[in-house]
Amino acid sequence: MSVWLRVIRIKFLLASVIAVSLGLSMSYWSTGRLDVIHSVITMAGVISLHASVDLLNDYWDYKRGIDTMTKRTKFSGGTGVLPEGLLKPSHVYWAGVAFLILGSLAGLYFIVIYGWIIAVILGFAILSIYFYSTKIVDSGLGEIFVGIKGTMIVLGTYFIQTQQVTQSSVMGGIIVGTLSSLVLFITSFPDFDADKQKGRKTLVIMIGKKRASDVFWAFPLVSYGIIVIGVALQLFPTFCLMALATIPLMIKSGFGLRKNFDDADRFVFVMKSVLLFSRITGSLFVLGFLVGMLANNN
Repeated sequence: MSVWLRVIRIKFLLASVIAVSLGLSMSYWSTGRLDVIHSVITMAGVISLHASVDLLNDYWDYKRGIDTMTKRTKFSGGTGVLPEGLLKPSHVYWAGVAFLILGSLAGLYFIVIYGWIIAVILGFAILSIYFYSTKIVDSGLGEIFVGIKGTMIVLGTYFIQTQQVTQSSVMGGIIVGTLSSLVLFITSFPDFDADKQKGRKTLVIMIGKKRASDVFWAFPLVSYGIIVIGVALQLFPTFCLMALATIPLMIKSGFGLRKNFDDADRFVFVMKSVLLFSRITGSLFVLGFLVGMLANNN
């Protein structure tokens, strides 16, 4: 069981948990209602789809020889499960397909109830998950895919609860999508040589490590900027500004990246810092809606 949890990358599933939680908290803040059964099905379906992309990514990276060339860390270089022979590649592949089917079944349930908007979101999810580790990453679209994925999770969750797509749900989705994309961006630095040799085109490969270390600042600025704009337009509760409390951690991460982007050993601490920044900022943003809801009730 511990090996399977390792290959699923259980700690990275938190990104999807935050995205679903945001969609639920935004819908509850807007309507004062929450369908608990649909919430559970949504969370289970999204987690299954996330597990699928991680399993299939491990499988394809092993088959292409990428994971045998990288130096594995807690945050990059794959899980190491297949290079160490702890599981059979075919078992990991079919487990990925099984999770994809499970997540798709949850989506099909909502398609029957709510129609074509969920069908579009599910269709995007199925195709992008299956082809992520080959066609998408090889085309240099990995960071874009992850950003869109996070946005779609929030939109889908919000729509299931409210049957609406609103400006606030789109903006909220972009925030968590950008934060998730930042994690992928930062964890691709250590895999630069292996990815490049095997034909991958991450953003870091396309623009180089030094320039990429400057591009880092764009991700938090987008997320912070949308939060401030959303609060100013009263699309988000004022309490969402508590997400700005991670500014010191963001600055620490950015300067750490600039200083250590070519130092493999020290870069582990940079990845940890960025991961914490992403997850804490997303969680505080979700918390802002919950606190706002409580304040309205009082």
